Amino acid sequence: MSSIRVLKNFLAISRHKSVAAAAREIGLTAAAAGQQLQQLEADIGVELFDRTKRSMTLNHHGRSLVEPIQEIVARYEALGSDFKSELSGTIVLGALVSTLMGAFGSTLNKIKQSYPSLDVKLIAGLSSNFLDQVLDGTLDAAIVTESPYALPQNIQWTELYTEPMVLIYPTHKNKKDSNSKIIGNNLPFIRFERNTWTGHLVDQTIRSSKLAIKDGMELNSVEAIIELVRQGLGYSIVPKLANIAWESDRQLKISELPGKTIYRKVGLLEKRKHSRQNITQEIKQHFLLGL
Repeated sequence: MSSIRVLKNFLAISRHKSVAAAAREIGLTAAAAGQQLQQLEADIGVELFDRTKRSMTLNHHGRSLVEPIQEIVARYEALGSDFKSELSGTIVLGALVSTLMGAFGSTLNKIKQSYPSLDVKLIAGLSSNFLDQVLDGTLDAAIVTESPYALPQNIQWTELYTEPMVLIYPTHKNKKDSNSKIIGNNLPFIRFERNTWTGHLVDQTIRSSKLAIKDGMELNSVEAIIELVRQGLGYSIVPKLANIAWESDRQLKISELPGKTIYRKVGLLEKRKHSRQNITQEIKQHFLLGL
């Protein structure tokens, strides 16, 4: 029968889609991680991944095992937790990089300080990708923006905090310039990728403020957009992240927009029932109580 280490190895490979990357995460050689996967497949009697030269993707057998194996590992890590007053074990969270620069980053730090036995593994990515990963069980939960689409019935999203969408532009533009002058100048508009959940909010903001935008570049990273604006390469509309010192930034200015303020809502995406709900509940409580 496969050991807990073998099961953890399987979960790491399913997240990274690579034996070598999984081995680095869990402290094994690639050869040892590959042998453990072969052992698990031999014990179960079926192959769990579709293999190519560059990546490994869970097949239908592997996908069906992710959630039960996560539950086995979680139950193992929780052994003795009834005798402890703190959270422990591992939770795998997807998180937008911009949320770590926002209010979630501070909250995560507080939780880690309160529960040193809790191991949080963070996976960076986009909200739309995280939904699929929560559904197939490769993530326990994810910190994402509110979906513009209806979610599957077995998925829930809980709002944690909001961020207003604001106009940002380089400091070298005159402080007295109006929004229309900033938008009408020769700087290109740097747009967050249109087909993302945050990209939909940018479009809403443009429509609400009736702006005539001339597109320039398109990126899927709020932090990269902010840096490009700092360098004077354009202007943009982004969520006002909590942990950036906007007022003291000498290279960047922010401005409210004339239309109805659009807010980016950031929340916790998870299955309605999963094995790490004690941890996700703690995250939600921190925001609810303002801890």
